[in-house]
Parts: sequence; structure tokens; C-alpha cells
Amino acid sequence: MTSLAESRSSVTALELAAGVHGLAAAVAEHRGEFDSNGRLPDHLFEQLAALGLFRLLLPTSLDGPGLSPLEFMDVVEAAAALDGTVGWLVGNGGGMARAGGYLPAESAREIFDDPLAFVVSSTGAVGRAVRVPGGYSVTGRWPFGSGSPHGTWFAPVCAVEEGEHATGEVIFVYAPRKDVLLHDNWQVSGLCATGSVDFEFVDVFVPDRLVHAFQPEPTQPGTLYRLPTRSIFPWTVATVPLGIAAGAIDDFTTKGRSAKRHGDSVPFAERELIQSQLGQIQARTAASRAYLRHTMTTLLEGIEAGTDLEASRVDFRLACTFASQSALWAINLVTEMAGAVAILRSSPLERRERDARAAAKHVAMSPAAYITGGKLRLGCDLSNASF
Repeated sequence: MTSLAESRSSVTALELAAGVHGLAAAVAEHRGEFDSNGRLPDHLFEQLAALGLFRLLLPTSLDGPGLSPLEFMDVVEAAAALDGTVGWLVGNGGGMARAGGYLPAESAREIFDDPLAFVVSSTGAVGRAVRVPGGYSVTGRWPFGSGSPHGTWFAPVCAVEEGEHATGEVIFVYAPRKDVLLHDNWQVSGLCATGSVDFEFVDVFVPDRLVHAFQPEPTQPGTLYRLPTRSIFPWTVATVPLGIAAGAIDDFTTKGRSAKRHGDSVPFAERELIQSQLGQIQARTAASRAYLRHTMTTLLEGIEAGTDLEASRVDFRLACTFASQSALWAINLVTEMAGAVAILRSSPLERRERDARAAAKHVAMSPAAYITGGKLRLGCDLSNASF
């Protein structure tokens, strides 16, 4: 019996992953610009967009690939194995294409008919949306707007006010780039080219047709669009550290077959300690990958069955955190095995380690998930827990 998360053919996902691999030379050629520019080069962004990597969760009725959740994770992981920044942007941009499953079809086409469409979102702050005739007047400033330098539309979270009183309603609003102010404040050590700057709205009018609830009623069929919002945001980036770790492992094993440490006569590949450590890395990262996919499948099945989702949502957040920590553990072990070469800027391992540490700082992968998991196991009250 085919599971909900695997019900689609994997051909499209395989083609997308192959397209990612085909960009390896272009990414390598321009990677030196990532740190200094704080954004992807325009031509590289356009190549990613041309492959459809920022439309991954767009419904098929809107000319998107309509990937299943597991296919989405496979493509994002492949992108992150190529480069952490690329994986992060594919996860964010490709993930936000799900907006096509929440907005009216005409509104979604207004956004996604642009072949370079990239929707930037942020839940790092809550803006103010004042009810006005025909829509909302929105003001606010949101951090961590990944992809902002290339963003075509911006979709922050806002609290609704009506007649100077908060209604308790929380919504997402969508506004075009021309209405948004960007703040050049992304000076960081990892994921440098994601351009995750603050963005700001000042009394921006957003019509009703470009607004939906924080937990929206889908406008398109599919279990994917019924995922809890607090689960879907972590999911779009949770596999990135695992992809970065996979890239680091490939870097090491490619060179390790013949490479030796300075002054050593025995290649890495012939040392039992290295062999043992690589075996441990393979086991733990594979387990983390399987756990992440299993918990997503369970969550989807719970939605389809109409059962209570509390336990599956908590378990999924545990899987997100465990995946990131396993990836960091793996990369740390790889860099220890590689030795001093791993700290050289010319080594891909140096960048991968920085990018993975930056990715793992995301609230989606917070160690606080372990506390919530423990509370659930002990039967404690979870009313104040965030998952």
C-alpha cells in the first residue's frame, strides 16, 4: 500500500535533483562572491528559478510540479548538498510556493505567472494589519527574510486590528516588492548569500484577495495544504543541515580515498578509525533522515484520518531538531578527520561547517523541542508549548 507521502511519481523530483547537480560548476565558479555580496548572483538565481526550484509546492493546476512532501525533502536536500545557501533558498522559496494552495487562483497566478517569482516570508515578528475598506493597512518589520534581494512578493504574519482594537485574528498578507523596504543588515558567518535581511511595510494597502488566515482553508486539493502552519514552516528547512552534511561527507570521501595527512604515509581510506567513524556517520545521518520522513508521513496520515495531531506534531519537531544536531555532529566528525585542511577558506568543508551551524540556529530546529517531547511522554500540559 502506497503511503500518502509517497503517492506521486518520483520522476519529477529526480529531474529536479538532476537539474540541481547540473549547476555544480556554476555554483563553484561564483561561490567566492557569496560572502562578500551577501546574496546570490542574479544569473545563478535565474538558473535556479528556470529549473523550477522556487515553485516546488505550487499546485499542478497552477503549472507547478505539485511535489509530495517526501519529494520536496529530497530536492531540498540535494540542493543543500550542492551548497548550503542554495539549499536554504530552495527550501524557503520552493516551500512558499504553497501559497498557491491557499490564495484564490487568480491571486496565485498574479504572483506565480512571473517565472522569477520568489515569495519571502517571516514569522520572526508579528506586524499590524488594520482593517480598512477592501483589505488591510499593514505596518511592521520582520527579520530573517531569506531571499529578500530577489524577492518578488513578501508574505509576513500580522495581527488584525479593527477600530483600534485587536481582534485576535492572525493572518498572512502578500505585497509586491515595490511596496517593501529592505534593510541591509545580513552580516553573518554562515548562509551568507541567503540575503536574509529585515523587510518592512509602512501603511501598505493589501487587498482581501491577497490575504489568508494563519491556518488557512485550502483553495486547492491535497493533504499538503492542510498541514498545520506551525509544522509546515519548520519542515521546509529542516532537511537542509542533512543535505549540507551529505555534501561534506562526499567531499571527504572523494579526497579520502587517496589523501593523506601531512607527514603520514597511510591514506585516510586505509585507516580503521576513519572507516569506523564514516560508518557511524552513515548510520546516524540515515537514521535522522528516515525519522524525519517517517514523522512527516505520520503527520499527513493523521490529517487525512482526522485524528488528533498533537503527538505527531511534537514528534515531527523532535525529528527536525534531531536531524540538525545529527548533521552538525557528522560535519564536526568529518572536519576532525580531515584535520587542519578543513579550516582553510579554499576547503569546501570550511563553508559547509559554517552554513550548517547557521541553519541549525533556526527556531525550527531548537533544542527546546526535546523539552516538549519529554513533556508529552510524561503526560504534562502542553498548552504553553510551541510546536
